[in-house]
Amino acid sequence: MSDREVERGSGVAVWRQIGEALAQDIRNKLYGPGEQLPPEPELASRFAVNRHTIRRAMGELELNGLVRIEQGRGTFVQEHAIDYAIGRRTRFSQNLAAQGMRGHIEILDSRVMRAPEMARHLGLPRTADILHVQMIGKAEDRTIDVADHYFDNKRFPGLAEQLREKLSISRGLAHFGIADYTRKWSRITAAMPSAPVARLLNQPKTRPVLQVEALNVDIDGAPLQYSMTRFAGDWVQLTVSDGD
Repeated sequence: MSDREVERGSGVAVWRQIGEALAQDIRNKLYGPGEQLPPEPELASRFAVNRHTIRRAMGELELNGLVRIEQGRGTFVQEHAIDYAIGRRTRFSQNLAAQGMRGHIEILDSRVMRAPEMARHLGLPRTADILHVQMIGKAEDRTIDVADHYFDNKRFPGLAEQLREKLSISRGLAHFGIADYTRKWSRITAAMPSAPVARLLNQPKTRPVLQVEALNVDIDGAPLQYSMTRFAGDWVQLTVSDGD
């Protein structure tokens, strides 16, 4: 642990000095990737400050991407980003399995709605019934993305139930005879998350996410699935390929 002392009256805020001391500990590998930092009471005792000051220092470290704060669990050193490939065939579980990681999805919500903009992407009339499914994607036990997927409800009646049962878009679509599908286009931008998305990704809403808008088509080139996925920028590094 760093022996750096906090200097009161130095002109540098105490919480900022504490943050730099902890950042130095992380840079010196005293706390490795994924390792939990000492709890607030222990750090407050170490630096002879109150817990509010420790909390402010931790918040700054989180904003700088050095740690992640998990409510009810503690503060952990940020791990290295996951390489997530976007190509003609982008599959969540396969992407993670290629890196020796277990990936799975969880369904948060599903509903049939009228959504003219989504209908346009799917090549449907403005008044068509659209199935909206919101999911989170997890690598091991950490959430790395929040995704909204849109489908033609008339073409895929009961798809939401299939997705809940199979926890896989590919297997859910296979129930309707879709043996294969490909990515027609992807649009990647940096965006600020909404408060609910930031909460699901367990990050501050002031930290940008990587937003991927995409359209998948069937083997005949007909629109199949429009999606908007927000990836935690500290967890995921996107790579784009023309291949599968």
